[in-house]
Parts: sequence; structure tokens; C-alpha cells
Amino acid sequence: MSPGNSSDALAFLLVGIPGLADLHRWVFIPFCLMYLIAVLGNCTILLVVRTYQRLHEPMYYFLSMLATTDLGLTLSTLPTVPHVFWFNTMEISFPVCLTQMFCIHAFSFMESSVLLAMAFDRYVAICYPLRYSSILTPTRIAKVGLGIICRCTLTLFPLICLLTRLSFCRSHVLTHSYCLHQDMIRLACTDTTLNSLYGLTLVLLIVILDPVLITVSYIMIIKTVLGIASREEQAKALNTCISHFSAVLIFYVPMVGLSIIHRYGKNAAPISHVLMANIYLFIPPVLNPIIYSMQTKHIRKGIVELLCQRLAWPGQGQQPQRH
Repeated sequence: MSPGNSSDALAFLLVGIPGLADLHRWVFIPFCLMYLIAVLGNCTILLVVRTYQRLHEPMYYFLSMLATTDLGLTLSTLPTVPHVFWFNTMEISFPVCLTQMFCIHAFSFMESSVLLAMAFDRYVAICYPLRYSSILTPTRIAKVGLGIICRCTLTLFPLICLLTRLSFCRSHVLTHSYCLHQDMIRLACTDTTLNSLYGLTLVLLIVILDPVLITVSYIMIIKTVLGIASREEQAKALNTCISHFSAVLIFYVPMVGLSIIHRYGKNAAPISHVLMANIYLFIPPVLNPIIYSMQTKHIRKGIVELLCQRLAWPGQGQQPQRH
């Protein structure tokens, strides 16, 4: 059956966690908690940054971008995961699967790009502190955000076009509770060389290039920090990078692990593929707002102030003061 000729009729079957089909409703409980934490945490970050004037700075604008991409990544899986785990509805049409795949990979690539932009922000703040405000103006930050969106969406459209030309005459059973590109081309019965080459190109341009540039920025940051005489100032400078560095590790380590398993772990247990994919998609949106809330003083202070002001005037519709 070819999706190019009858894409509306083509459907895939999603799978939850292999071997745990009878426990899917119980398994969905931690997934539900992760959804709630991710949505609540990232919405809180956005609300705090929007509310307080003192947080209208480049670092927090980039943090807002990260929270937005985390929300997008979380919501991209929401249409199918509850249906698979809770309602046992596993069928998904080809167009819907393509749309979900596009959203998941687009927001994933956006997160990588935002982490790169945040690394540049830390580089400028530490290496060129006197020129920080003049380099990272609101206009330039807006252009960076627009560039990230264009970079990650436009590069994915050819991937969608290449998928629509494939025929799927083998099993239509996917190995996850959502649609991923690697999972879909595995089921094709036509030549997927072009798909694989373009997918590899995207990996090199985004998944490989971004962490390399982030590493270069941190090398320059460490070089600058080591030139600072005071140990206290060194610690203070590096402390501003802890949250970002943690977000980088949380995002890239599972992504690299997932890519390795898909390409070289053909003999690995199916549950290892599912587990790594779930860690890659669910853990960063859950942990990022927690890390930034704990490590960033102004965010932590803003959350406390917002909660205190909301509790102080329950039901009176008063707005918190903006500082």
C-alpha cells in the first residue's frame, strides 16, 4: 500500500511498552505526572518572566524560548500517549502520524538550537560583559528566535516529502506510543537510502553541530574565567552556567543514546528503544524548569513572590506588582 496513492487509508499501530500491555493503565500514571509537571513548570517559568520587569533580559528571554520548546515537545506526544496507555486506542492514520513526527522532531531541533543560543548568551555575558546589552538587544534576540524557527521547520519539510513517496507493505506496527522518523522508515518496503542520507544530514547539521559549538563556547568561557584573579569571581561566573550546562546534558545524552540504539542496536531488547525514546522526550521538559527554578535566584525569587501575592489576595483579581 502506498501512502502516495492512498495516504488516507494507510494507518499505523502504536505500541506502548513491550511486554507490559496489561499494565498500561498503571504505567500511564507516571506519564501523567510528567505531563503535569512539564506543563505546570514551563508555564510557570513563562509567567514569571512575563510578569516581572527585572527579568526582561536576554538570559531570561532565551529561558522563555527553552520553556516554550519544552511545552511544544510535551504537547506533541499528548495526542497519542494517553490513547495508547489509557484507552488502548493504537491506530493512527498516516497524515496524523506525519504531523506528530514533524512536531516532535521540529521542537526537538528547536530545543537544540535554543540551547546553542543560550550558550552564546553565556559566552557574551562572561567574555564581553561590558558589551552584553549592546550585543544581545531585544531585536537581535527576536531575530535569533525567528531564525531558530525557520531553521528547524524548513529543514524538516523535505523529510516529510521523502516519507510520502515510500510504500509501507510490511508490518505497520510502530515501536513507540508516538511517531518517530527512524521508526517509520524501518517499515518501508521501498528504497530508503535517500531518507536515511537526508536524516543523517540533519543529524550532522543539528544534533552534532550544535553540541560542538556549545563545547567551543564553554572552552572560551573557561579560558576567560581562568584569567580572572579572584576565586570568588571565578565561582560566581561559572555558577551562572550551571543551569544551562545541566540542561545541555539532560537533552543531548538521551538524544545521542537514542540515535545509537536506532542505528546500531538492532539486537537490543525492544524495551531499551522505548525506554531511551521516553527519556529523550519526557525528561528534559520535566527537569529543565525544576533546575532553573532551583539554580537561578531571580527565577526562584519571582516564583515565591508570585505565589505569595496570589495567596495574599485570593479571588480579588489583583495583579502582582511588576518590578
